[in-house]
Formats: sequence, structure tokens, C-alpha cells
Amino acid sequence: MLIQTETTPNPATLKFLPGQKVMDAGTRDFATPEDAEASPLAEALFSLGDVEGVFFGRDFISVTAGPGTEWRDLKPQVLGILLDHFSSAAPLFKAATAAGITVDAPEDFGDDPADAEIVEQIRELIETRVRPAVAQDGGDIVYRGFRGGTVFLAMHGACSGCPSSTMTLKSGIESLLKHYVPEVETVEAV
Repeated sequence: MLIQTETTPNPATLKFLPGQKVMDAGTRDFATPEDAEASPLAEALFSLGDVEGVFFGRDFISVTAGPGTEWRDLKPQVLGILLDHFSSAAPLFKAATAAGITVDAPEDFGDDPADAEIVEQIRELIETRVRPAVAQDGGDIVYRGFRGGTVFLAMHGACSGCPSSTMTLKSGIESLLKHYVPEVETVEAV
């Protein structure tokens, strides 16, 4: 099995492509070792000690190294864990009952029902143009709301904490949304 790696705009994050589906649907962001308890793979990556974040996309895993960690030292260890996981066809998540699962509701910035058509346009642009591009860089961006001309977006994976994320948000996403949806005045990360 060959796992390809790609750099991301975030120098602390590498994108690993196992050549097969990672998530059937959606994405999953693990920001702490405690978050990773739901996934044997994420737990194993955090157990390396130098990992600060793990993100599962449709066909990739992004791993963020902690401050001062050199990828030349960490990369072989991450590849070993990923090879073991995918070669053994281990489950991505632990089996559990729904009773043990709690999901924090995302912060709701509220959409005015009068803005329904605008919100639909914004969501469509994010889903068809922004998310695919951001996924190529090992991250994800999720719509959280539109209020008073401001679009609120949550950044995950390689995008979270990336030095160029502000530029991407303002120069890329904000410009795109303003061009197609004149009611958009600004875009903010939450």
C-alpha cells in the first residue's frame, strides 16, 4: 500500500492520501487527544506526542504537528500508523451506543428568514467552489450563518491555525462571495 503525502499552506500540517475512502460522508476534526477517543486511528496519531491535530476528510487525513516538531522525524511515524490502520482494515471509529455520544451544537449566528434566497446562494457557492478547493489543501470550511452582510464560516483541519487562512478567507472566499452575492459585505472565521 502506498500513502501519498502533500504539503498544505499550513507548514505545521501534512495531508496524507491513503488511496481509498477515509470517511463515507462529512468530515471529522480532532483538536485534542480527548476528542480522539472516538477513533482508534486518531488516538494512535495523538499517542505519538508530537501531534496537535487530526482531521479526517473524504479521502485524506491531515495531521498537524506541535510547535517545534520536525516533519522529517514525525512523518515516518505517522505513515507507519496509517499503513497499519489501512492494511488491517481497522474501523475508523470505535463501536458505541448513541447514549455515549455527545456533540456540541455549532454556534448559530442566525439566518434571517428574509435572507433565505441569499443564504441559499452563499451555501451553494461554499459547497461547490470553496469546500472542494479547501479540501485539496487538507482542510474544510463550514457555513455557520449570515447576518447583517457578514458570512460566518468555521475552518477545520489544515485551515485551522494556518498562517495563510486569513488571506484565503479575505482575498479568496470573501471576494468570490461578494462577486456573486452583492449582499455579502464581509466574511469572518468563527
